[in-house]
Amino acid sequence: MKGKAKNKNPRLALTKRNVKTWGYAYLFIAPTVLGVLILNLWGVIQSFYYSFHEVKGFNAPIFIGLDNYVRLFSDKEVWISLKNVFVYAIITVPIGVMLSLLLAVLLNAKIKGKSFFRCIYFLPVVSAPAAVALVWKWLYNKDFGLFNQILNEMGISGPDWLGDPGMAMISVAIVGIWSMVGYNMILLLAGLQDVPGELYEAAEIDGAGPFQRFLKITVPMVSPTLFFVIVTSIISALQVFDVIFMMFKPSAPAFRSVESIVYLFYRYTFTNYNKGYGSTIVVVLFAIIMILTVIQLQLQKKWVHYND
Repeated sequence: MKGKAKNKNPRLALTKRNVKTWGYAYLFIAPTVLGVLILNLWGVIQSFYYSFHEVKGFNAPIFIGLDNYVRLFSDKEVWISLKNVFVYAIITVPIGVMLSLLLAVLLNAKIKGKSFFRCIYFLPVVSAPAAVALVWKWLYNKDFGLFNQILNEMGISGPDWLGDPGMAMISVAIVGIWSMVGYNMILLLAGLQDVPGELYEAAEIDGAGPFQRFLKITVPMVSPTLFFVIVTSIISALQVFDVIFMMFKPSAPAFRSVESIVYLFYRYTFTNYNKGYGSTIVVVLFAIIMILTVIQLQLQKKWVHYND
């Protein structure tokens, strides 16, 4: 009897300990979960609701059915802003991801000062976006910006980086690439550190060169992390806002060539106080992001290798 009691009590104690542990775990994640539910999920539900209503200022919502969507699909400004963000994504995502992977590979090698370089490349991530945009705005200044000063010293007439519609998107894309490289590099670096060194040693013995080892070992082994980086980079590119908001005035000649869909949402919602149409814009963007993400989830089956 006593033996049975001894065998039973530890199980009960273990169960109670588990419940207590789970309770603490849920308590710690509760603020984040509540934040997501209140700030994100409720915002999504409210946006869907407002997209079928006319909501101007602080007036009560008036149901108008699909009128906002009919207006949106015939709005040229919406299509221009969508084109702008896709061009921005096409420029920034491939270049940014490739640079991130290259830097991650270099910083994963045995070189001196790795910690210093990791900190330097990660600094843009922890810098305030508004401050970053203002610094880059000064660098791009046509008259006294650092870039044009350097070009003038070389006898080259510097371009109007932010005033020329043909250069504005390139200028914004450079800032976007600079901002994303550090964060993506850290993620890829973490993935690279899980790759067994024996694979590289075996490949080197078999005569594989550095480029072959990179294609045949590094890329397949880090592909799950690379897939995550690509998905999040595309989503982030389609939602670009802060750099455009800080670096361009709506009256600027080049503004229409860089105006993003999120900036359009901001203008209608917070400047024109038309929450209904603004919500319709962001719902369409949400649908586009969801469709692209689903497509990527299907395509990843062909090139992402998971080590089960």
